[in-house]
Amino acid sequence: MTQPRAVAVVLAQGRVLLIKRYLKQPHPCAMCPRGASDCPGHHYAVLPGGCVEPGETFAEAAVRELTEETTLTATIDRELWSGRHRRRRAVYFLMADVVGTPVLSGPEALEHSPTNSFELLWAGPEEFDSLNLFPPSIRPKLTDLL
Repeated sequence: MTQPRAVAVVLAQGRVLLIKRYLKQPHPCAMCPRGASDCPGHHYAVLPGGCVEPGETFAEAAVRELTEETTLTATIDRELWSGRHRRRRAVYFLMADVVGTPVLSGPEALEHSPTNSFELLWAGPEEFDSLNLFPPSIRPKLTDLL
């Protein structure tokens, strides 16, 4: 069974914190259409988040993942919505009382390379399409939130 995903939504001055990615995977790639013979790599962005560990609530996982990936600390303001992220359940939380300056950390910082890059950035709704914000279903929800 695929572990569910908890997601942290951090807002500041009409923008949201994202992790911009470039990922080149050997075939088969989860982002390529079925039947693709070679993965050219993918540029996309995601919100900070990750797997919910056994015994952990979605909210606890969102707070932990935010700190692990960005060094920011925060509390949960409220649950925003739930949906799917690569065939697994994902729950999105608006963060409050955010402290710190975002710095890439954790496994993302360790795995950063030319074929698997990570970059923290602040983006507004006008950038969601060009950044290929994933999953696409969250783009209108984030736009409404901002």
